Amino acid sequence: MPIPDQWNAKAAAACRGPLRDAQLLRYRSNLLGADKRVTNYGGGNTSVKTRQLDPVFRRQVEVMWVKGSGGDLGSMDLDGFAVLRMDALQQLKNIYRGPRHEDEMAHMLPHCAFPGSKRAASIDTPLHAFVPYKHVDHVHPDAVIAIAAAADGEKLTRKVYGDRIGWLPWRRPGFELGLWLEDFVKRNPKAIGVVLGSHGLFTWADDPRECYKRTLWAINTAERWLRKRSGRLPFGRVAKPLAPAARRALAAKLLPAVRGLAGAEPYKSGHFVDSPEVLEFVSARKMEELAKLGTSCPDHFLRTKIRPLVIPLAAAEAAAAGDGKALAKLAARYRKAYASYYGRCRDAASPPIRDANAVVYLIPRLGMFTLGRDKATARIAAEYYVNAINVMRGAEGVSRYTGLREREAFRIEYWELEEAKLRRMPAPAPLAGRIALVTGAAGGIGGAIADRLLAEGANVALADIDAKRLDEAAAGFAARHGADRVRAFALDVTKEKEVARVFDGLACEYGGLDILVNCAGLSLAAPIEETDLAVWDKCMDVLATGYFLMAREAFRLLRRQDLGGSVVFIASKNGMAASPNASAYCAAKAAEVHLARCLALEGGAGGIRVNVVNPDAVLRDSRIWSSSWRRDRADAYGVGTGDLEEHYRQRSLLKRSVLPADVAEAVYFLASDAAAKSTGNVLNVDAGHPVAFPR
Repeated sequence: MPIPDQWNAKAAAACRGPLRDAQLLRYRSNLLGADKRVTNYGGGNTSVKTRQLDPVFRRQVEVMWVKGSGGDLGSMDLDGFAVLRMDALQQLKNIYRGPRHEDEMAHMLPHCAFPGSKRAASIDTPLHAFVPYKHVDHVHPDAVIAIAAAADGEKLTRKVYGDRIGWLPWRRPGFELGLWLEDFVKRNPKAIGVVLGSHGLFTWADDPRECYKRTLWAINTAERWLRKRSGRLPFGRVAKPLAPAARRALAAKLLPAVRGLAGAEPYKSGHFVDSPEVLEFVSARKMEELAKLGTSCPDHFLRTKIRPLVIPLAAAEAAAAGDGKALAKLAARYRKAYASYYGRCRDAASPPIRDANAVVYLIPRLGMFTLGRDKATARIAAEYYVNAINVMRGAEGVSRYTGLREREAFRIEYWELEEAKLRRMPAPAPLAGRIALVTGAAGGIGGAIADRLLAEGANVALADIDAKRLDEAAAGFAARHGADRVRAFALDVTKEKEVARVFDGLACEYGGLDILVNCAGLSLAAPIEETDLAVWDKCMDVLATGYFLMAREAFRLLRRQDLGGSVVFIASKNGMAASPNASAYCAAKAAEVHLARCLALEGGAGGIRVNVVNPDAVLRDSRIWSSSWRRDRADAYGVGTGDLEEHYRQRSLLKRSVLPADVAEAVYFLASDAAAKSTGNVLNVDAGHPVAFPR
C-alpha cells in the first residue's frame, strides 16, 4: 500500500511570519514522522536553510534549522530543532583534519549555534549543511533500506531509480559522510536524492512541498519495485504459529522468566508482539540465520543490540512449565557472547561494557519479546526490529540481506558521541522499569497510590470493579504520565479466574510484576444482631478472600521471575482496634493484617517483602465514605455526618486529617528501595490513634 500524500495546502498556508520556513519544516517533519513506514520513532532528520535576523549584529544571516539530537519527527515542535549558522558550519571544512579526526568536529557544532538555539545538534548535521539545497529530508524507510542492505544494493539502486537517486556506500554518519554527500550532489546535479548503503535515504529540493513529494516518491517507487519482484517465501518455509490463546498462555508464563534472567540492574519493562509479520519471521526456516546477521540501519541497531536471542520453542515451553534450566543457559551464553564481542572490538577509548543482556527475544511460533529501561523503550525497540524484519524480507526477496559488519556495529554502539547522548539523558526515576498492580485504583486512595507510583517512574496496571470509573482514571493517568505506562483491567477480586486473567494480561503487557498494592475495599456496618450472612460474606469475600487471591497470583508470578518484590496491603486501623457496629468489617481487616504477616514469612527467602498500611478516617475522595458508611459511623459516634471528619481529627493525637496522598506516600516508601529491609511491618497512617498501636 503506497504512502499517501498528506500535504494540506491550508495547513501549509497557516505557516507564516518571520519563522515561516521553520514552521513549514515542522509541518513537513510531523507528516513524515506520522507513518512508521517512512521512519520510526526518533529516526531520521529534516532541515531547512533560511535567513534570520542575528540579534547581536542586527543583520540577516543564513541559518539552518535541523532536527536536534534525540527528537522525534512525528511529534516534535520548533524547540526540537537545532539552529546553526551556515557560515560557521561551512568554516568547519577549513579546520577539518581528516577522517581519523572527524569525531572532534561534532564537538565544534555547539560553536556554530545561532543565538537562542538550545537543542543539541545531531551527528547528521553536516549531511544537511553541505547539501546545496534549501530543504533536505533524511528518513529510514523499510523499502529503501531493503535495497540499501542488499548484497548488491548499488546495482539494485540503479535498477530502481536510474540516475534520479544515487548511491553512497556505508560509512558511519558524521563529517566525512557529509563531505561525500556534498561531492555527490555536485557531480550529479540532476539527482534528487541518494541511498546510503545499509542506512537510509536522503532527498532534497528548494521547495518544502517538492522535497516532501520526492521523499514519498522514492519510498513508494522502492516499495512497488520490491513487491513486483519479491519471491513468495523470502524467509523460506514458515511453520504454523501457535493458536492465539495458546500464544498468550505461553507468553504469560514465559515472559516473567525472561525478564527475571535479565536481572534488576536495572529493572526492565517488557513488550510482547505476535503480529503477522513477526510470526511469519520467527516461524520461518531462515529466521535464525538472518537473526544472527543483526540489523543494518544504525538507528535499528542502536535500539536492538548486536543481535537477538533466539529461544527454541521447547526451551520456552519448559520454562513456562517451571523448568528454566535451558532458558538460563541460553541467556548466560548470550551474555558471554556479548562480552566476547565487546572484547574483540574495543579499544583504549571505548566506553565500559554495558548491560550484556539481549534486548530482543525471538521465540518460534510464539512471537517477539523486547526489554527496555521503560515500557516506551521496550516498545520502540520492538518497532525497530519489526522494521528490520521488513528490511530483511525485502532484501531476501530480490537479493541477499547483509547486516553491518561486527566492528562497524561496535563503532556505532560504543561510539563516544552516542555515549555523550546517553550521558545527557536524565537520571532514571527511583521506580523506573518496575511494574506495579494496584487494585481499587479508581477510588480515592487507590488512585492516589497509582499516581504516586507513576510519578516515581513505575508502570502501573490499574484494577477496579467499576469499569467506567476505571477507564476515566486510566485516561487521566495516561494523559499525565504517558500511555505506555498505564494499563487498566476491570476486575472483581473475589473471582479466581478473573484474578488469574489479570495477572496473565499484566505479564503479556509488561513482562512481570514488582509491586502489588491490594487496595480494593468496601465498608458495611451494622450491629451484630442485624448483620446478616450476606454482609459478613461480602466483607470476607472482598477484604480477605480477594486479598488472598491477589497475593497468591502475585507470589506465583514473583517466584517465576525471581527478582524479589513488594506486596502492600491497605488494611485499616480497624485491623488493630475494634469499632462499634462493624464486626464483619473489622474481622476482615484483621484477617488482612494477619495474612500479610504470614506471607512475609513465606516470601522472605525469595526477597518478597509483605507489609501493611493502616489508614484511618480517609474521608476525602473516598467512595466508601460517600456510601451509607458515613451515616453509620456518624450515628455510631453520635455526631452529624458533616462533623465526622472533625470528630476523627480531634480524636487523633496529631489533630490532623488523613488524606489519600498520605496513604500513597506510605505505600511508595514500602514499595521502594528505601524499605528494602522491611517486611512483616504495619505502618499506621492515622494521625495517631493509641488503640491501634501495633504493639
